[in-house]
Amino acid sequence: MIPDAVRRAVQARLGPVRGASPVSGGCVNHGMRVELADGPVFVKYNADAPPGLFAAEARGLDALRAAAEGLVVPRVLAWAEAEEGAPAWLALEWLHPSPRARDFGERLGRGVAALHRARREDGWGWMEDNFIGPLPQANAPAASWEEFWRVRRLEPQLELARAAGRLPGKVAEWDRLLDQLPELLAPAEADGPSLLHGDLWGGNVLAAPGGPALVDPAVHRGHREADLAMTELFGGFGGGFHAAYGEAWPLQPGYPVRRAVYQLWYLLVHVNLFDGGYGAQTAAVLREALRG
Repeated sequence: MIPDAVRRAVQARLGPVRGASPVSGGCVNHGMRVELADGPVFVKYNADAPPGLFAAEARGLDALRAAAEGLVVPRVLAWAEAEEGAPAWLALEWLHPSPRARDFGERLGRGVAALHRARREDGWGWMEDNFIGPLPQANAPAASWEEFWRVRRLEPQLELARAAGRLPGKVAEWDRLLDQLPELLAPAEADGPSLLHGDLWGGNVLAAPGGPALVDPAVHRGHREADLAMTELFGGFGGGFHAAYGEAWPLQPGYPVRRAVYQLWYLLVHVNLFDGGYGAQTAAVLREALRG
Protein backbone atom coordinates (compact mmCIF):
# COMPACT_ATOMS: atom_id res chain seq x y z
CA MET A 1 0.00 0.00 0.00
CA ILE A 2 1.08 3.55 -0.65
CA PRO A 3 1.97 5.39 2.60
CA ASP A 4 -0.87 7.60 3.80
CA ALA A 5 1.35 10.69 3.78
CA VAL A 6 2.26 10.13 0.13
CA ARG A 7 -1.35 9.38 -0.80
CA ARG A 8 -2.52 12.63 0.78
CA ALA A 9 0.24 14.64 -0.89
CA VAL A 10 -0.43 13.16 -4.32
CA GLN A 11 -4.17 13.76 -3.92
CA ALA A 12 -3.56 17.38 -3.02
CA ARG A 13 -1.59 17.91 -6.24
CA LEU A 14 -3.11 15.48 -8.75
CA GLY A 15 -6.58 14.54 -7.54
CA PRO A 16 -8.19 11.59 -5.72
CA VAL A 17 -6.16 8.39 -5.48
CA ARG A 18 -8.31 5.37 -6.29
CA GLY A 19 -5.72 2.69 -5.70
CA ALA A 20 -2.04 1.86 -5.74
CA SER A 21 0.19 -1.15 -6.34
CA PRO A 22 3.95 -1.61 -6.00
CA VAL A 23 6.29 -1.51 -8.99
CA SER A 24 9.47 -3.56 -8.82
CA GLY A 25 12.88 -2.66 -10.18
CA GLY A 26 14.19 0.22 -8.06
CA CYS A 27 17.14 -0.27 -5.73
CA VAL A 28 17.09 3.17 -4.07
CA ASN A 29 13.47 4.40 -4.05
CA HIS A 30 10.06 2.77 -3.65
CA GLY A 31 7.94 2.78 -6.81
CA MET A 32 4.14 2.64 -7.11
CA ARG A 33 1.53 2.59 -9.85
CA VAL A 34 -1.06 5.04 -8.53
CA GLU A 35 -4.55 5.09 -10.01
CA LEU A 36 -6.09 8.52 -10.53
CA ALA A 37 -9.43 9.45 -12.04
CA ASP A 38 -7.94 9.95 -15.51
CA GLY A 39 -5.55 6.98 -15.43
CA PRO A 40 -2.41 5.68 -13.76
CA VAL A 41 0.73 7.60 -12.86
CA PHE A 42 4.08 6.43 -11.55
CA VAL A 43 5.08 7.64 -8.08
CA LYS A 44 8.41 7.03 -6.42
CA TYR A 45 9.11 8.01 -2.83
CA ASN A 46 11.96 7.84 -0.35
CA ALA A 47 11.90 8.80 3.31
CA ASP A 48 15.71 9.00 3.31
CA ALA A 49 16.13 10.98 0.09
CA PRO A 50 18.76 13.71 0.35
CA PRO A 51 17.29 17.20 -0.13
CA GLY A 52 16.91 18.08 -3.77
CA LEU A 53 17.08 14.50 -5.11
CA PHE A 54 13.71 14.44 -6.87
CA ALA A 55 13.81 18.10 -7.85
CA ALA A 56 17.10 17.52 -9.68
CA GLU A 57 15.73 14.37 -11.30
CA ALA A 58 12.64 16.25 -12.46
CA ARG A 59 14.73 18.97 -14.09
CA GLY A 60 16.96 16.34 -15.69
CA LEU A 61 13.96 14.53 -17.14
CA ASP A 62 12.62 17.82 -18.50
CA ALA A 63 15.98 18.47 -20.19
CA LEU A 64 16.07 15.02 -21.75
CA ARG A 65 12.45 15.26 -22.87
CA ALA A 66 13.09 18.62 -24.56
CA ALA A 67 16.10 17.26 -26.46
CA ALA A 68 15.08 13.67 -27.22
CA GLU A 69 14.38 12.64 -30.81
CA GLY A 70 12.94 9.18 -31.29
CA LEU A 71 13.05 8.42 -27.56
CA VAL A 72 10.34 8.54 -24.92
CA VAL A 73 10.96 10.42 -21.68
CA PRO A 74 8.11 10.50 -19.12
CA ARG A 75 6.51 13.84 -18.31
CA VAL A 76 7.08 15.17 -14.81
CA LEU A 77 3.71 15.70 -13.09
CA ALA A 78 4.63 16.79 -9.56
CA TRP A 79 7.24 16.38 -6.86
CA ALA A 80 7.78 17.39 -3.25
CA GLU A 81 10.61 17.46 -0.75
CA ALA A 82 10.35 15.46 2.44
CA GLU A 83 8.35 17.05 5.24
CA GLU A 84 7.77 16.00 8.80
CA GLY A 85 6.00 12.66 8.61
CA ALA A 86 6.05 12.55 4.80
CA PRO A 87 8.80 11.25 2.49
CA ALA A 88 9.99 13.02 -0.63
CA TRP A 89 8.18 11.90 -3.77
CA LEU A 90 8.05 12.34 -7.52
CA ALA A 91 5.10 11.65 -9.83
CA LEU A 92 5.66 10.88 -13.51
CA GLU A 93 3.64 9.98 -16.55
CA TRP A 94 2.88 6.25 -16.51
CA LEU A 95 4.65 4.39 -19.32
CA HIS A 96 2.65 1.29 -20.19
CA PRO A 97 5.02 -1.72 -20.37
CA SER A 98 5.39 -2.93 -23.94
CA PRO A 99 7.30 -5.71 -25.69
CA ARG A 100 10.55 -4.69 -27.32
CA ALA A 101 10.12 -4.36 -31.06
CA ARG A 102 12.58 -6.10 -33.34
CA ASP A 103 14.34 -2.81 -34.07
CA PHE A 104 14.35 -1.64 -30.44
CA GLY A 105 18.15 -1.61 -30.14
CA GLU A 106 18.64 0.23 -33.41
CA ARG A 107 16.06 2.88 -32.51
CA LEU A 108 17.65 3.30 -29.11
CA GLY A 109 21.12 3.69 -30.62
CA ARG A 110 19.98 6.33 -33.07
CA GLY A 111 18.01 8.12 -30.38
CA VAL A 112 20.92 8.26 -27.94
CA ALA A 113 23.22 9.56 -30.69
CA ALA A 114 20.70 12.32 -31.45
CA LEU A 115 20.46 13.13 -27.75
CA HIS A 116 24.23 13.41 -27.52
CA ARG A 117 24.25 15.96 -30.31
CA ALA A 118 21.78 18.22 -28.49
CA ARG A 119 23.01 21.71 -27.50
CA ARG A 120 26.65 20.76 -27.34
CA GLU A 121 27.88 24.34 -27.02
CA ASP A 122 27.12 24.77 -23.31
CA GLY A 123 30.41 23.47 -21.90
CA TRP A 124 31.34 20.68 -19.52
CA GLY A 125 29.09 20.44 -16.46
CA TRP A 126 25.50 21.35 -15.67
CA MET A 127 23.40 24.18 -14.26
CA GLU A 128 23.28 22.50 -10.84
CA ASP A 129 24.70 19.63 -8.85
CA ASN A 130 22.54 16.53 -8.76
CA PHE A 131 22.83 12.86 -7.81
CA ILE A 132 24.00 9.48 -9.04
CA GLY A 133 21.64 7.22 -7.15
CA PRO A 134 21.60 8.75 -3.66
CA LEU A 135 25.21 10.00 -3.89
CA PRO A 136 25.94 13.65 -4.68
CA GLN A 137 27.19 14.39 -8.17
CA ALA A 138 29.10 17.64 -8.58
CA ASN A 139 28.55 19.42 -11.90
CA ALA A 140 30.27 22.79 -11.58
CA PRO A 141 31.72 23.77 -14.96
CA ALA A 142 35.33 22.95 -15.79
CA ALA A 143 37.64 24.35 -18.43
CA SER A 144 38.34 20.92 -19.94
CA TRP A 145 36.78 17.48 -19.94
CA GLU A 146 39.91 15.98 -18.37
CA GLU A 147 39.61 18.42 -15.46
CA PHE A 148 35.90 17.75 -15.09
CA TRP A 149 36.33 13.96 -15.06
CA ARG A 150 39.19 14.14 -12.58
CA VAL A 151 37.87 16.79 -10.17
CA ARG A 152 34.08 16.27 -10.39
CA ARG A 153 33.96 12.51 -10.93
CA LEU A 154 36.94 10.34 -10.04
CA GLU A 155 38.44 12.22 -7.11
CA PRO A 156 35.24 12.55 -5.02
CA GLN A 157 34.47 8.84 -5.35
CA LEU A 158 38.10 7.91 -4.63
CA GLU A 159 37.94 9.98 -1.44
CA LEU A 160 34.73 8.25 -0.33
CA ALA A 161 36.23 4.82 -0.96
CA ARG A 162 39.48 5.72 0.79
CA ALA A 163 37.66 7.11 3.83
CA ALA A 164 35.63 3.88 4.11
CA GLY A 165 38.77 1.75 3.87
CA ARG A 166 37.78 0.01 0.66
CA LEU A 167 39.80 1.71 -2.06
CA PRO A 168 40.19 -0.79 -4.95
CA GLY A 169 43.65 -1.21 -6.40
CA LYS A 170 46.75 0.62 -5.26
CA VAL A 171 47.10 4.33 -4.55
CA ALA A 172 50.08 4.47 -6.93
CA GLU A 173 47.91 3.03 -9.72
CA TRP A 174 45.24 5.67 -9.24
CA ASP A 175 47.91 8.39 -9.17
CA ARG A 176 49.29 7.11 -12.48
CA LEU A 177 45.82 7.12 -14.01
CA LEU A 178 45.07 10.67 -12.88
CA ASP A 179 48.42 11.83 -14.28
CA GLN A 180 47.60 10.23 -17.65
CA LEU A 181 44.08 11.67 -17.95
CA PRO A 182 45.05 14.71 -20.09
CA GLU A 183 46.44 12.38 -22.75
CA LEU A 184 43.83 9.66 -22.41
CA LEU A 185 40.82 11.99 -22.64
CA ALA A 186 42.17 14.48 -25.17
CA PRO A 187 39.87 13.19 -27.98
CA ALA A 188 36.86 14.32 -25.94
CA GLU A 189 37.71 17.94 -26.67
CA ALA A 190 37.24 17.28 -30.40
CA ASP A 191 33.81 15.72 -29.81
CA GLY A 192 32.71 18.51 -27.48
CA PRO A 193 30.12 18.37 -24.67
CA SER A 194 26.99 16.27 -25.13
CA LEU A 195 23.79 16.12 -23.15
CA LEU A 196 24.20 12.86 -21.22
CA HIS A 197 21.68 10.65 -19.49
CA GLY A 198 24.43 10.03 -16.96
CA ASP A 199 23.32 6.61 -15.66
CA LEU A 200 22.60 4.69 -18.85
CA TRP A 201 22.43 1.09 -17.71
CA GLY A 202 19.85 -1.46 -18.83
CA GLY A 203 17.52 -0.89 -15.88
CA ASN A 204 17.02 2.72 -16.91
CA VAL A 205 15.83 1.85 -20.42
CA LEU A 206 12.24 0.72 -20.90
CA ALA A 207 10.04 -0.29 -23.82
CA ALA A 208 7.04 2.02 -24.10
CA PRO A 209 4.29 2.23 -26.72
CA GLY A 210 6.11 5.12 -28.39
CA GLY A 211 9.48 3.37 -28.50
CA PRO A 212 12.57 3.14 -26.27
CA ALA A 213 12.19 5.16 -23.08
CA LEU A 214 14.77 6.66 -20.71
CA VAL A 215 14.21 7.04 -16.96
CA ASP A 216 16.21 7.80 -13.78
CA PRO A 217 18.84 10.13 -15.26
CA ALA A 218 21.87 11.79 -13.69
CA VAL A 219 21.99 14.51 -16.34
CA HIS A 220 25.02 16.62 -17.17
CA ARG A 221 27.02 17.74 -20.19
CA GLY A 222 30.02 15.54 -20.75
CA HIS A 223 31.78 13.32 -23.24
CA ARG A 224 29.29 11.09 -25.02
CA GLU A 225 31.46 8.02 -24.53
CA ALA A 226 30.78 8.09 -20.79
CA ASP A 227 27.16 7.11 -21.51
CA LEU A 228 28.32 4.44 -23.94
CA ALA A 229 30.80 3.03 -21.42
CA MET A 230 27.96 2.54 -18.95
CA THR A 231 25.91 0.65 -21.55
CA GLU A 232 28.75 -1.89 -21.78
CA LEU A 233 29.38 -2.27 -18.06
CA PHE A 234 26.40 -4.37 -16.96
CA GLY A 235 24.96 -5.55 -20.28
CA GLY A 236 21.40 -5.22 -21.55
CA PHE A 237 22.30 -3.41 -24.78
CA GLY A 238 22.58 -5.63 -27.83
CA GLY A 239 24.91 -5.19 -30.75
CA GLY A 240 22.17 -3.47 -32.70
CA PHE A 241 22.36 -0.53 -30.31
CA HIS A 242 26.09 0.02 -30.73
CA ALA A 243 26.04 -0.50 -34.49
CA ALA A 244 23.22 2.01 -34.94
CA TYR A 245 24.93 4.53 -32.68
CA GLY A 246 28.20 4.14 -34.58
CA GLU A 247 26.44 4.68 -37.90
CA ALA A 248 24.78 7.84 -36.60
CA TRP A 249 27.95 9.21 -34.99
CA PRO A 250 31.16 7.19 -35.36
CA LEU A 251 33.49 6.98 -32.37
CA GLN A 252 37.03 8.25 -32.44
CA PRO A 253 39.96 5.80 -32.31
CA GLY A 254 40.99 4.68 -28.84
CA TYR A 255 37.51 4.28 -27.37
CA PRO A 256 38.28 0.94 -25.59
CA VAL A 257 40.82 2.66 -23.32
CA ARG A 258 38.57 5.63 -22.64
CA ARG A 259 35.72 3.20 -21.96
CA ALA A 260 37.74 1.71 -19.11
CA VAL A 261 38.48 5.18 -17.70
CA TYR A 262 34.78 6.06 -17.75
CA GLN A 263 33.66 2.74 -16.32
CA LEU A 264 35.94 3.29 -13.34
CA TRP A 265 33.74 6.09 -12.05
CA TYR A 266 30.56 4.04 -12.29
CA LEU A 267 32.31 1.15 -10.57
CA LEU A 268 33.56 3.42 -7.78
CA VAL A 269 29.97 4.58 -7.27
CA HIS A 270 28.95 0.94 -6.84
CA VAL A 271 31.85 0.32 -4.46
CA ASN A 272 30.69 3.24 -2.33
CA LEU A 273 27.02 2.29 -2.47
CA PHE A 274 27.12 -1.49 -2.28
CA ASP A 275 30.73 -2.65 -1.72
CA GLY A 276 30.31 -6.39 -2.39
CA GLY A 277 32.37 -7.70 -5.29
CA TYR A 278 32.75 -4.39 -7.06
CA GLY A 279 36.19 -3.76 -5.58
CA ALA A 280 37.83 -6.60 -7.50
CA GLN A 281 36.08 -5.59 -10.72
CA THR A 282 37.18 -1.98 -10.26
CA ALA A 283 40.80 -2.99 -9.69
CA ALA A 284 40.73 -5.10 -12.86
CA VAL A 285 39.31 -2.25 -14.97
CA LEU A 286 41.90 0.13 -13.47
CA ARG A 287 44.68 -2.17 -14.69
CA GLU A 288 43.00 -2.33 -18.10
CA ALA A 289 42.96 1.46 -18.35
CA LEU A 290 46.63 1.67 -17.36
CA ARG A 291 47.63 -0.98 -19.91
CA GLY A 292 45.99 1.08 -22.60
